[in-house]
Amino acid sequence: MSAGTSHLAGVIEGYYGRTWDHDTRLAIVSLMADMGLNAFLYCPKSDHYLRKRWQAHWPAREWGRLQALSDHAAQQAVLFGVGLSPYALYDSYGLAEQAALKQKIEQLNDLGAPLLALLFDDMPGAIPDLAARQAAIIADVQHWSKAARILVCPTYYSADPVLEKHFGKRPSGYWAQLGEQLPTEIDLFWTGPRVCSERIAAADVKDISRTLQRPLVLWDNYPVNDGAVRSRHLYIEPLPARDPAINRYLRGHFCNPMNQAWLSLPALSGLAELCGHPVSQSFLADALGEDTLRLLHRDSASFLTAGLDGLDESERARLTRDYRALDSPAAREVVEWLNGEYTFDPACLTD
Repeated sequence: MSAGTSHLAGVIEGYYGRTWDHDTRLAIVSLMADMGLNAFLYCPKSDHYLRKRWQAHWPAREWGRLQALSDHAAQQAVLFGVGLSPYALYDSYGLAEQAALKQKIEQLNDLGAPLLALLFDDMPGAIPDLAARQAAIIADVQHWSKAARILVCPTYYSADPVLEKHFGKRPSGYWAQLGEQLPTEIDLFWTGPRVCSERIAAADVKDISRTLQRPLVLWDNYPVNDGAVRSRHLYIEPLPARDPAINRYLRGHFCNPMNQAWLSLPALSGLAELCGHPVSQSFLADALGEDTLRLLHRDSASFLTAGLDGLDESERARLTRDYRALDSPAAREVVEWLNGEYTFDPACLTD
């Protein structure tokens, strides 16, 4: 499989808050391979060595785990990559910052990963020449990186007004300038009409792909549940309302999963099906546990619509007893969610 030409489909670990542990990542990568998904990007927002402390190198133990994850993905024929978010680097990109970035990219080269993502999301962006500044950084990264494929998340990765609300007014012509200034082999992320899009049709990506002068890579914020509202719900249903016709305008499709890794598998099964790899219920039963899957079918609508705030004390107690009786990672995630162990922490947005 060639990283440079394949249609990417898989997981982008791009959420805030509580992250998956190492053993869980290894297991999910193996299950992804069995589902026909071929790509995994590691970029949880809580990894400070990717974001606010990007100039520092990981401690030896954490770096060893990243190397092990990269090696494991290669063994599973899953294309692995890291997503680097050099926070607001474009504010001041002088010789010192350039040298620090080069050192970081050379360190990442040691992973032997075929993918590298450069992520400018969730950063202030109201700078008139934002596209030119980012294009200069991307050009340097492309020169230094040994990755077969480089993916970039723009600061404005949707037309959703919420981005301008939080990160400032989008510079005039930002998307068209990015499209003109970046080589066509650079992949660009897009989340659809909203940051968390309920539906995505071909029309939602057709026009922006023309503006950016390339097919896009969809950063699909389903089933992610890392926000103040979404963390109160579990999104266990397969990927919803995605028109298969969007594939003609895409080079890839990544799902940003929930903080609950095992409970994200049903949603990922929908991505696999959209990419032509249907996943059987027996596969999910083996992965999640047959009894756990049965209870999840029973309770998924309640977890989605009522959520934690819609469950009274007696309902929570009953559900906790039901899932605590099961010996599976997915059941444990439900119990922890019911106990408030995944409560949204606003501090995660500024760490």
